[in-house]
Amino acid sequence: MDTPDQAFMRRAIELARQAEAAGEVPVGALLVRHGEVIAEGFNRPISTHDPTAHAEMIALRAAAARSDSYRLLGTTLYVTLEPCAMCAGAMVHARVQRLVYAATDPRAGAAGSVFNVVQNPALNHRLDIDAGVLGDECGSLLRDFFVARRNPPAG
Repeated sequence: MDTPDQAFMRRAIELARQAEAAGEVPVGALLVRHGEVIAEGFNRPISTHDPTAHAEMIALRAAAARSDSYRLLGTTLYVTLEPCAMCAGAMVHARVQRLVYAATDPRAGAAGSVFNVVQNPALNHRLDIDAGVLGDECGSLLRDFFVARRNPPAG
């Protein structure tokens, strides 16, 4: 039986698979408040020609519009890959309470791997972090995507 964090991360994985099917890097995110999903997103920078169209940003924008406020107090953001600095900064500004991510990003992670924007004491808000929830599964999804991209099938 899944924990609530695992169940929400499984939904984020479904969203990541939608990104992959669209030719995007497979990252999915959702925002939860009081056990209810209030917004979802998956990577779309390629298809939208928008460098800010990361899964987290799409979910944050949708949640803010739904909440009629940019302050997303009492929320948890679930994402399949550790957020980059842009997304981490947006979470701080939105006052997201908690971040749950699956796979670490040793090249651009901003929740502890390369930087720790979401817990930087110089900023006016810090998030609680739970890392590694279904991390192996999400890490495999990303690795397989990039292997396939580097080695396209002959045809």
